[in-house]
Amino acid sequence: MKTILLAAAVSMIATLIGTRFAIGVMVKQGYGQFIREDGPTEHLTKRGTPTMGGIVIMMAVVLGYIVAHVITWRPPTASAMLVLYLFVGLGVVGFLDDWIKISKQRSLGLDSKAKLMGQSVVAASFAILSFQFPNERGLTPASQAVSFLRDIQPLTLPLILAVVWIMVLIAGASNAVNLTDGLDGLATGASTMVFGAYTLVNIWQYNQSCASVLTANPRCYEVRDPHDLAVVAASLAAACFGFLWWNTKPAKIFMGDSGSLSLGGALAGLAIFTRTELLLVILGGLFVIITLSVMLQVGYFKLTKGKRLFKMAPLQHHFELLGWGESTIVVRFWIVCGICVSLGLGIFYAEWVAGL
Repeated sequence: MKTILLAAAVSMIATLIGTRFAIGVMVKQGYGQFIREDGPTEHLTKRGTPTMGGIVIMMAVVLGYIVAHVITWRPPTASAMLVLYLFVGLGVVGFLDDWIKISKQRSLGLDSKAKLMGQSVVAASFAILSFQFPNERGLTPASQAVSFLRDIQPLTLPLILAVVWIMVLIAGASNAVNLTDGLDGLATGASTMVFGAYTLVNIWQYNQSCASVLTANPRCYEVRDPHDLAVVAASLAAACFGFLWWNTKPAKIFMGDSGSLSLGGALAGLAIFTRTELLLVILGGLFVIITLSVMLQVGYFKLTKGKRLFKMAPLQHHFELLGWGESTIVVRFWIVCGICVSLGLGIFYAEWVAGL
C-alpha cells in the first residue's frame, strides 16, 4: 500500500508544480491551441491557450512510478511496464499530432492515415508483448479470452484474433477519451474517476489473488501483478487530479492529443490486464456515450443525406449549442461518469460476493 500512496503523491505534486512551469514555457514560446471556426463561438476565446499538457501528465506518472519503487525498493513488473509503454507510446503519437497543429496553426494535425498507423504500431506491439513474460505460475499479462469481470473461457480466441481484439480495444478507448476532451476539465475529471476505480479494482484483486490467498478460494483472481497495476492506476488518477487544477474552467492549459490518446490507451491497458475488458464499457460509460453520439451523428447524416441528429457532435457541443453553460455541462457529465463508475464497481464487487 505504501508504494501505491507514494506513487500517487509524487504524481499529483508533479502535475501541480510541473503544469505551472509548462504553462509559462508554452506561453513564452507561443505554443497555443488553434480553435475551429465551425465550433461553438464561445470557444474562440480559448485560442492561444497552451496545449500539449499531456506531456506533463506522462512525465508525472512515470516519475511517480519510478520514485515509489526506488523508495520502497520494489522491482518493476512486466504488466506495469507494458501499460506505461502503451501510455507513453500513444502519448508520443498524440504529441506529434499536437505539434503539427501548433507549428502549422491549424485544427488538424497528423493526417488520418499517419495517425492510425502510429496508433496501430504501438497497439500491435503492446498486444504481442502482452502474451509474453509468463511468471512462475505461467500467467502472462494478457489473456487470450475476452473478459467482463473475469475471463470468459468459452470466448477464448486464437492468438492472432486476440491481438486484433486488443488493438480494437486500444483504438476504441484512446479515441473515446480524445472525443471527450472538448471542454475545460471534462476528460481530465472523468479520467480521474475511472483510474481511481481501477486502483480499487487492482487492490481488491491483489488481496484476493490466487497467488497470495492462504486457502483455496474458487473466487480468487487469476491476474498477474495486480499490486503494481494499482500503482500505475493510482499514479494516473493522481496525475489527472493534479492537472485538473490548471485544466478546469477557465483552463490555463489543455492536455491535447498527447494527453487524451495516452490516457485512453492506459485505460484499455488496465482493462485488458485486470481481465475487465467489457466492464470498461460501464466504468467508462461517459466516454462510450460521447463516442456513440459521434457515430450516430455520422450515420444519421449519411442515411438522411445531410440531416443532423444533434446540433453538433460530440455530445457536449450539442448541449453548448442548446445554451447550456460550459461549467454546467462539465459538472453534469462528471455526475454521469460518477454514476457509471459506481455502477461498474458495484457490479464488480457483487459478482465476487454472489460467488461466495
